[in-house]
Amino acid sequence: MPTVNLTAQLTKRIKPTSRRIEYFDDSLPGFCLRVTESGHKGWGIYYRFAGRLQRMSLGNYPTISVKEARQKARDALHDVANRVNPATIRQQDRMADTFKTLASEYLERHSKIKKRSWHEDERIINRELLPYFGSMKAKEITRRDVRALLDRITPRAPIMANRVRALVRKMFNWGIVAEIVDDNPVLLVPMPAKNRERDRILTEDEIRKVWATLNRKDEKPKPQTKYKLITAASLKLRLITAQRGGEVQAMEWAELDLDNARWTIPGEKTKNGLTHRVPLSTSALRIIDEMKRLQNKRPSRYVFPSPKGDTHIENVQKAIQRIEKATGVDFRGHDLRRTAASLMTGAGIPRLVVGKILNHVEPGVTKVYDRHSYDKEKREALEQWSKRLQMIVSDLRAIEA
Repeated sequence: MPTVNLTAQLTKRIKPTSRRIEYFDDSLPGFCLRVTESGHKGWGIYYRFAGRLQRMSLGNYPTISVKEARQKARDALHDVANRVNPATIRQQDRMADTFKTLASEYLERHSKIKKRSWHEDERIINRELLPYFGSMKAKEITRRDVRALLDRITPRAPIMANRVRALVRKMFNWGIVAEIVDDNPVLLVPMPAKNRERDRILTEDEIRKVWATLNRKDEKPKPQTKYKLITAASLKLRLITAQRGGEVQAMEWAELDLDNARWTIPGEKTKNGLTHRVPLSTSALRIIDEMKRLQNKRPSRYVFPSPKGDTHIENVQKAIQRIEKATGVDFRGHDLRRTAASLMTGAGIPRLVVGKILNHVEPGVTKVYDRHSYDKEKREALEQWSKRLQMIVSDLRAIEA
């Protein structure tokens, strides 16, 4: 194993290879950085205690910096010098871990690294789990505790109760592997509700009401007015393009070819992992142009920037709730995509073309080679849908006849 001077710059620069490698520090015996084939970097310390060579993990990079890891290693070696096994201290500390600690480590070390939907995990943890389990010791949470939480959620949100159960199960399974907990209290706890695929499609009258609310301007502009305009524009574009909410909200200017009226969503952002090309209708281009003018003084890499820094808007649920309250229309963000797809097929657009617009995975070997096909058909379909939508929201049904 190579011996190097473990600095912040070197740690950042080290690349993974075809096998796991441990880089040992040349100034602190036993202190090392383990780099796996997948690129994961973890700190560790090797030491001898009671005649046996032992290794103890010190955390992951970049969550734990070089300086912090080195200090942890020194503390561990100090314990060894005083005939105290640092692994025993670590085990005692783990027994005191709260559910909040488990949740935080799960988000940082697993969800944010491996899941595109980590924002949903974070939302469920903050809204449903921490208020109930937050201060409890993770190892002390029982099956009865899990059942009690699900019994509270199920009457008001049965499908959410299923999602909560699935997330808690995943968190504790991960916690077992990470040696934070020993058991999973979700074991043998049944699904609280029968999963049912949502099939909600907005009527033309409901579309009209929602659109009118999205277009409504505040009489007295407030600090959050700009954010409301951005959120409203993103929801309208979801209905116009029939694309997924997360993909629309994360749209970047670099993904747009405005000269050719085209949006290319990279594979790392799509659900199926395939690059997806979306023709932009006149209505879609109009909304994008509005966002460009809105960013005139403070440009962002994102079309729908968040007011909380250099990122994009994420959770628009509060905006949807405001629309529901103002219109009386019960809907979810994904219903916009489903509504667009349904009304397109209802207007005679072939299901195959609609499937191409939705970026659904096709069976068969041709799907990889066919990913950019049907551009002409998709463009015609989305222009047709755009005109149809404008007639709906303008109440011009007579012209349609």
